[in-house]
Amino acid sequence: MGSAMRPGRTVTVFGAYGHTGRFMVAELRARGFVPVLSGRDAGKLRTLAAALPGTPEVRPASVDDPAALDRALDGADAVINCAGPFAVTAAPVIEAALRAGIPYVDVAAEIEANLDTFTHFADRARAAGAVVVPAMAFYGGLGDLLATAAMGDWTAADEVNIAYGLSGWHPTPGTRVAGTVSRERRSGRRVRYTDGRLEYHDDETTLLKWPFPEPMGTREVVGEFTMADVVTVPSHLSVPEVRTHMATEAAGDLSAPDTPAPTAADADGRSDQTFVVDVVVRRGDGERRAVARGRDIYAVTAPLAVEAVHRVLTGRTRTRTLGVASAGRIFDAPDFLRALSPHITLDPLPERTASAS
Repeated sequence: MGSAMRPGRTVTVFGAYGHTGRFMVAELRARGFVPVLSGRDAGKLRTLAAALPGTPEVRPASVDDPAALDRALDGADAVINCAGPFAVTAAPVIEAALRAGIPYVDVAAEIEANLDTFTHFADRARAAGAVVVPAMAFYGGLGDLLATAAMGDWTAADEVNIAYGLSGWHPTPGTRVAGTVSRERRSGRRVRYTDGRLEYHDDETTLLKWPFPEPMGTREVVGEFTMADVVTVPSHLSVPEVRTHMATEAAGDLSAPDTPAPTAADADGRSDQTFVVDVVVRRGDGERRAVARGRDIYAVTAPLAVEAVHRVLTGRTRTRTLGVASAGRIFDAPDFLRALSPHITLDPLPERTASAS
């Protein structure tokens, strides 16, 4: 399949009026797609549509109404699910996408919800010739792309460490609800990926010093502050240890009940939050690194997901990758990351040293 795309391809955005959904709709329009606004609250959908040029089509649907979901996806070329908690929404929207025969992309950061997608839909989606890309977002997708790019020609590594240097984290209502659902699912325990599997534990949190690249420099992080990368990275890379760490300021913001939701600081609605994602892959004595910088973890999720939809629809995927696949598995990671500028600035991948070959 060539990379030309016919104009005005239609993409249903489920959860279009949410914080991330609004960024998604704007990014789709900027890229020449025609968004269809969906979600359970018809009033919020109509209000959003009325505020947009051309008044996009509105198709209300709730996840417990398969017929309404089918109407929401009717004639669409793809669907992007932005409606958390994904423990509740992912399976029904994937089912609808399979019935419609269209690609499904979501922005789930919930570890268990992403695991469920791989577990329950891998065989069915492959058998149906369908593409399902979960966690195509700041958490899960970006880290996986960076880790895959950093691996380069390595087919296996001993460990992947992903350190999140966030200037702060003002969680959206959706983030808060998803966090509550995840905590309930694991009965308040913590989770990590070690020895090639997910492990639930009650160990105390540890604080580490992480050497972020300048200008951030060495900062304190909460060690093993586990994010969706522990599902996406090992889904296709042979790495027995995957650890994610979070800047203590951001972790504190997230855990405080009174931290406000993000507020717009520019005309595009982005907050002034900045981030550095520092990925270090180790094999023996060799280390490889990939670094991404940008602004607003919610806003930057939109170009990640829309680029994914664009590539799936134009055939720019790894040959015969069907079923459930993370970003690093289905896309050419370095090429995908380069396509994300100006949204994300990449520190060039380091020169490969003799010990790292």
